[in-house]
Amino acid sequence: MRKNIKVLMVDDEEKFRETTEKILNRRGFDTLIAASGEEALDRMGENPDVVVLDIKMPGMDGHQTLQAIRKKSPLTPVIMLTGHGALPSAKEALAAGAFDYLMKPCDIDLLVSKITDACRHAQPSREVEEKIVEEVMISIGDYTTVNQNETVGEAIVKLRESFYSRGSTSRIMETGHRSIVVFNDQSRVIGILAIIDLLNAVMPGYLSAPKPSTADSVQYSPMFWSGMFTREIRKIASKKIWEIMSPAPRTIGAKANLMEAAYTMIQFNDRRLAVTDAGQVVGIIREQDLFFEIDRILADE
Repeated sequence: MRKNIKVLMVDDEEKFRETTEKILNRRGFDTLIAASGEEALDRMGENPDVVVLDIKMPGMDGHQTLQAIRKKSPLTPVIMLTGHGALPSAKEALAAGAFDYLMKPCDIDLLVSKITDACRHAQPSREVEEKIVEEVMISIGDYTTVNQNETVGEAIVKLRESFYSRGSTSRIMETGHRSIVVFNDQSRVIGILAIIDLLNAVMPGYLSAPKPSTADSVQYSPMFWSGMFTREIRKIASKKIWEIMSPAPRTIGAKANLMEAAYTMIQFNDRRLAVTDAGQVVGIIREQDLFFEIDRILADE
């Protein structure tokens, strides 16, 4: 992703503006905010690359603001935000020259993808270029991380917090990553702690050990399983993360092609890859990031 895309976010909800500005700046955008259509027109003088505009606002609504933006800066792409009950209004905005629209609440990854696409379409020289890994990855600074010597209990808290959006409003969601990147004391990535690692860790060794056939009926009785999950969870809570984590994910270069990323995931049955640049891990590319790109490509046809 280019690090200097300037986005003008227009919405009358203060929490939404503050949250979105924080999230997008963290993703590498330069974010301008406006609380009304009138303020948005004033800020157009700062030459944003993309405008994200709420349709329903008091005073000058999104449709009126869109018309004014088209007159003031006809080449600036505008993405409209609309509620589920206002789909005809969103289609009306497309007919009036909006680049695209998104339904609220909007996932932050999808919004980032749409903003990047809008900027590309505004630059014909880049329009036919295929994205590379660094343009769809999640920056390592945006990923939940832990030190290998923290406890599993501490890691579970961080993983839980990643599921609760670090910045959510009625209009935008920032979803969890379903895994944690594990660093050592030298700040090098040495592993991944995913939910499946927790499930593997709570499995008592005797469940997979050879047993006489007569034990099968006991093993699978309700009494056998009763309370086992809770007991095992409590046992692993004090363990160190390095004791149960998976190895560090395979790496792929930041400039690599997306097909190479897809091939690597399929070839090795990996759901995520560590992205490197100059020998340092700079991000994570996940299967859902490739899915968003699949959706974008088909939407452009």
